[in-house]
Amino acid sequence: MGSDRYNISAGYTLICILWGSTWLAIKIGVEDLTPVFSAGVRFLVAALFFYLIMKFRNIKLQTDPLAIKLYLIMGVFSFVIPFGLVYWAEQFIASGLTSVLFAIFPFMVILFSRLAIPSEKIGAYKIAGTVIGFTGIYFIFSDDLSFDASNDLWGMIAIVISSTMQAAIAVIIKKHGKSLNPLSMNYIPVLLAGIIMVPSGLVFEESSSMNFTMPAVISVIYLALFGTVATFTTYYWLMKRINVVILSLSAFITPIIAVLLGWIVLDESLSTNDFVGTVMVLIGILAANTSGLINYFKSKEATV
Repeated sequence: MGSDRYNISAGYTLICILWGSTWLAIKIGVEDLTPVFSAGVRFLVAALFFYLIMKFRNIKLQTDPLAIKLYLIMGVFSFVIPFGLVYWAEQFIASGLTSVLFAIFPFMVILFSRLAIPSEKIGAYKIAGTVIGFTGIYFIFSDDLSFDASNDLWGMIAIVISSTMQAAIAVIIKKHGKSLNPLSMNYIPVLLAGIIMVPSGLVFEESSSMNFTMPAVISVIYLALFGTVATFTTYYWLMKRINVVILSLSAFITPIIAVLLGWIVLDESLSTNDFVGTVMVLIGILAANTSGLINYFKSKEATV
């Protein structure tokens, strides 16, 4: 039990750090490659990694009707459309605004969980923690929230739709994906995403501006191996073991990692709001886990 708790904590920390680092990697990559094309290449390379790991570990691709249905749903509604919308929207709206808008993700998870999985306990602590965490994200990016509704509206809507889709898929997988291996359940969806997004990028984006520089290539490989294979495998492994709302709160931590990396790597400045917001996010995560901590300490007392 103790080792499982340690593995869960390590896995949760891993996805927060790696997904937080993907913002910087994407920023480096799209300086030389167009957004949708680079995302598609990222997913094709990730699919190759998934295939090789599955071969090495002798993991068979599950082909029962439920698995195939989930593959298709994930491919379209967890990768192709959401990532396409985010990459497209970030051409028009600031990254800070994108972060705040995407932070509705845990709220959508709460809503869909209530509708689809009544047995998934939410409670006042998780709701309060989510609200506090969202407020912290707002503080962190409050200096970067100016927007022109006439120009930014469609980009803002795209981010909200993307976040809502991701939340719905998370709840669907939580409810129906228990029998799927975390590797095989990602292989077909990312392969499908790559097959769709690469040609789409070549057709609809300005391909003449693309340049396969070393930073761009390293960015794509990093995003494929660490930002896709390692994170999504760990994410769906965690989904079978912890409350989906608690898992969704990782969306509050990744922007903090991104801000810290921007400060370390790109020499970006940190403001008082960054510190206040970070503290609020951590308080929100702690509040959301309060009921679990109470039960844990009660169980410890019972065994003494």
